[in-house]
Amino acid sequence: MADSPVTEASPLGLPWYVAGSQLLGLACVVITGVWMGHYRGGYAWDGTTHEFNVHPLCMVLGLVFLYGDAIMVYRVFRNEAKRSVKVLHAALHLIALVISIVGFVAAFDFHRSAKIPSMYSLHSWCGMVTFVLFCLQWLLGLSFFLFAGISERLRHCYLSLHVFFGLALLALAVATCLLGITEKILFTIMPTYSEFTPEGVLANTLGLLLVGFGVVVAYIVTKEDFRRPLHPEEEALSMHFKTLTEGESPNSP
Repeated sequence: MADSPVTEASPLGLPWYVAGSQLLGLACVVITGVWMGHYRGGYAWDGTTHEFNVHPLCMVLGLVFLYGDAIMVYRVFRNEAKRSVKVLHAALHLIALVISIVGFVAAFDFHRSAKIPSMYSLHSWCGMVTFVLFCLQWLLGLSFFLFAGISERLRHCYLSLHVFFGLALLALAVATCLLGITEKILFTIMPTYSEFTPEGVLANTLGLLLVGFGVVVAYIVTKEDFRRPLHPEEEALSMHFKTLTEGESPNSP
């Protein structure tokens, strides 16, 4: 029927890349959990190093894995209604935000209990910049794309910035994690690190997996063949925007 939604098959290779990203992302979360749980003594909320162990797990889970998944939803859910995908995109960002807040609180609470200065290292500076920009990105995305009242012209102008900063923030989050891994190694196992201790090898493996996850997500999002196809209602909106901005008739060739 003419009014039925157009359903297109996934481009060749997309399901494999998505599956690969999920394997890499889950491996990052699991390895972080094992590192902090097995080698660093486990988890607690008592002001000790066990509370600090919550921090890296939350940051990898929230600001890397879930955030990367939120970026990919427009590629994965190609044939669903766009507003539904927008809601999922915003919801995953919100979950990632809540988890990252728990991670930040754990780090600051441990530093306060142990009387350790906060916000002095490059890792902490990059982490705070990433978190603040993440919050701004989420709030601006909600304002421009989910709520009514914003003109199509403004949405169109902001979209490219939203996409760029989305990928830039993922890269910054991965880089911050790498700084955190290095810092943790320096503070804990530096005397034996050069001896290829199991904990050091695990930490290095985690770093490589984080980079791999970021690279695969960036490839999925930037590859033109994987872009979400325009659905009939989106084509109508696109033509309406072109009419408003360029003065062309929707029936113009």
